[in-house]
Amino acid sequence: MSTSANPSVETDSSASDTAHPDKVINRLVRANSNYADKFTDPGMDARPVLQVAVVACMDARLDLHAALGLELGDCHTIRNAGGVVTDDVIRSLTISQRALGTRSIVLIHHTNCGLESITEEFRQDLEREVGQRPVWAVEAYTDAEQDVRQSMQRVRTSPFLLHTDDIRGFVFDVTTGLLREIDPAA
Repeated sequence: MSTSANPSVETDSSASDTAHPDKVINRLVRANSNYADKFTDPGMDARPVLQVAVVACMDARLDLHAALGLELGDCHTIRNAGGVVTDDVIRSLTISQRALGTRSIVLIHHTNCGLESITEEFRQDLEREVGQRPVWAVEAYTDAEQDVRQSMQRVRTSPFLLHTDDIRGFVFDVTTGLLREIDPAA
């Protein structure tokens, strides 16, 4: 599959591309077929080997497994816009801990995040456009460090989570690839 970051991989067009205008999805499906040809059952269940859950932004510049030295089966990965701890993230973390044995939580925001450039007015704009206001908050922020602290606090105070003693938060620098740990008390 070819991407702007990986132009050397084959990107042939096929008849199915012309039948379906969603060419990117067709490329993904072909890539999956190639992956499945070489795939072998890793023989593991859904419990992460390292008993850790990582909550991070959905930003395409974050290759979490590579950045953290993780392998298949090591962790649960929960991603959303901004990597913020929302009710749905708490839901996923609760299932991760209570049903699948995780004990540690890593929270990762990053520099130059898209949520730093929009505001909660995004919801009003959507309401004007579609006639209905979203029930969810945008969770926009201007200070990634402070938002990591807020996310750590949301996790620590959730009554649904069993393990809140090993929670650490970081900001990933998209230009250097380095994590900077955030002091929750600062």
